[in-house]
Amino acid sequence: MVRAGLTPDRLAQAGAELADEVGFEQVTVSALARRFDVKVASLYSHLRNSHDLKTRIALLALEELADRGAAALAGRAGKDALSAFANVYRDYAREHPGRYAAAQFRLDPETAVASAGVRHAQMTRAILRGYDLTEPDQTHAVRLLGSVFHGYVSLELQGGFSHSAPDSQESWTRVVDALDALLRNWPAP
Repeated sequence: MVRAGLTPDRLAQAGAELADEVGFEQVTVSALARRFDVKVASLYSHLRNSHDLKTRIALLALEELADRGAAALAGRAGKDALSAFANVYRDYAREHPGRYAAAQFRLDPETAVASAGVRHAQMTRAILRGYDLTEPDQTHAVRLLGSVFHGYVSLELQGGFSHSAPDSQESWTRVVDALDALLRNWPAP
């Protein structure tokens, strides 16, 4: 018998919490069943499989991150917006490492188009309007920002910057300053 109160949304939330505790790659339907003290089979009335669970966690993480990004960007432009947006990604990854990893989960094209991932791209492009970039440079800049934010955060989460001075916060501030300078002086093709 399925335990009362279990829903796909509740399972995704519990899966996201589990991901933060043990890592996104360790999240399975079996691990989630143990968390709720139910048989694995009882969860299959709410989830198709582990891929479905991971997709739901990814969608939850993308939504949370987009909501934070939108709140941080409200009323900001230029470097202030860039810095606020960058800090949203870094702070979210530090607070929710499993969910952050989930936000990188590859979604099928139809799911991706309907996800909050679209809002992330729209917010990034909104920031870039303050730097007067046009296509295709705007797309190049979106990719650059995503790569820098993700690369820095991933290395930092793995302890890559903890062994030497200066403090990683100082480096992060300088990285964002450098991105702002680059965006203001975008090279001509």
